[in-house]
Amino acid sequence: MRGDLLARTTNADTARRAQELFTANGVRPTLATVLVGDDPASATYVRMKERRSAQLGLDTRHVELARETTTAELVDVLNALSGDPEVHGILLQHPVGQHIDERAAFDAITPTKDVDGVTSASFSAMAFGEAGFESCTPAGILRLLDHYEVNPSGSHAVVVGRSPILGKPMAALLLQRDATVTVCHSKTRDLARHVAAADIVIAAVGRPELIRGEWIAHGAVVIDAGYNPGNVGDVDFVGASRHAAMITPVPGGVGPMTIAVLLAQTVDAAERATHPR
Repeated sequence: MRGDLLARTTNADTARRAQELFTANGVRPTLATVLVGDDPASATYVRMKERRSAQLGLDTRHVELARETTTAELVDVLNALSGDPEVHGILLQHPVGQHIDERAAFDAITPTKDVDGVTSASFSAMAFGEAGFESCTPAGILRLLDHYEVNPSGSHAVVVGRSPILGKPMAALLLQRDATVTVCHSKTRDLARHVAAADIVIAAVGRPELIRGEWIAHGAVVIDAGYNPGNVGDVDFVGASRHAAMITPVPGGVGPMTIAVLLAQTVDAAERATHPR
């Protein structure tokens, strides 16, 4: 299941919509990125998103804050961006440091600009099936499932991981698609048994090759949302491929769709700001 190929189509549509909005209204969709500290991996991710934005005709505004930035100072920055009419989407690159209240920081982003789908309001919208922005990686996974004609309705989906920006919203979105969802985590007993019972396995735990190939049921669909050093996912790809009907590679699977959804939702936000309903 090649997310990089689907991302090209998604990105082409995003670029078209961004150009149409600029041509018709003089509005250039703008994504503000906020980085706290000097973590090399986080800085790389931000630059990657900024480069892709430029390629698709979106503007970016980067705010770089010192590692010592307090929660209150970060909230002030996010409040200011939320009130800036020239900013349409806000991305707070995480992690932000253990001394910062990450939930307070996320919730300082106004929901209409929460194009990364990280606020409590966005999670509520996902859980209740209401309008709002979806968490980008779970939304990208759903687009992959749709593209490859995998219908979650009636299926048993096992989500391994319960993070507030991946595992939990993934479970909520799958429930909205009428899947029966099991969420596994570090306290789950006999993880192999739960995985073996799944029609759809979504690995989002951040531990290299935690999901063993022999655990996968014959004909299951496997989505590996993990990325670990050495281009290794959370699933034993070679072993799982012997059993799975379909599986995402790492890299080239979920990752490209995450960025594609982020930028598509930034254009969505710009369109809604330009033409409020």
